Amino acid sequence: MAAAAVLFAAEALAIRWMTAHGIPVEVQVFARSLGQLFWVAPIIAASGLAVFRTQRAPLHLLRGASSLLTWGFYYASFGPLDLATATVLSFTNVMFTTLLAGPVLGEKVDRWRWAGTIAGFVGVAVMLRPGTTVSGVGVALAVASAVTWCGITLSSRVLAQSERNTTIMAWVGLVTTLGSAPFAAMAWVPLGLGQIAMLLAVAGFAPGIIWLITSAYRHGEASAIAPFQYLRLIVVAAFGWAIFGEVPDGWTWLGAAVILAGAVVITVAEARRR
Repeated sequence: MAAAAVLFAAEALAIRWMTAHGIPVEVQVFARSLGQLFWVAPIIAASGLAVFRTQRAPLHLLRGASSLLTWGFYYASFGPLDLATATVLSFTNVMFTTLLAGPVLGEKVDRWRWAGTIAGFVGVAVMLRPGTTVSGVGVALAVASAVTWCGITLSSRVLAQSERNTTIMAWVGLVTTLGSAPFAAMAWVPLGLGQIAMLLAVAGFAPGIIWLITSAYRHGEASAIAPFQYLRLIVVAAFGWAIFGEVPDGWTWLGAAVILAGAVVITVAEARRR
């Protein structure tokens, strides 16, 4: 889980670098999607098109579309926001998932998960206090990414009950690649060798984040390892300061602390429930 947090931070730094060097977000997302498909290519080669056989194609399409929207909003949020703020706002996905878990999946939401959810939204309000210099557009993009992440989480919970992981991964790679390709083609600009190298690097390592998280839950108790995913905020904030000179103000850090506390409460409560 700690390794996944470091890769999450590396992805955030790469996004900032690519955006600063003029690589369109659409092209960034396409590279990320193509990397996802590349990771499952050996599985497809071994089993053929049988890996795509399913009785739940609409749900796979929903999960793939949710992934595409999440990546698009998430990548775009790093343009107007500093690294730390964009990262901490992405943690609000656990709050939105809690709100939807009851009506969508019929799950019981206990008082700890409600407390964490309320705390998270209070933290967002603190960050967006009157007179703040935080970009409203950037916040909207980051929160939109958190909302669409719920589509990934909730659809994955349903699919995991009947579908193989290889089938889920193959569908995600296919849907996101085909979905992002037209936008990448329209936004394409000539790229230098350094820009292409960075795109290939992100395509190569970013899909490993999910693999590491899955492996972490397979080898350790969820309630013990889940909070380690929040290490990425520390890494991102440190490199944001060292490389880009980004230092969020005190109110932003206070809001971030409240959001992070709420996210940890929900994560631990969810892990112990399972």
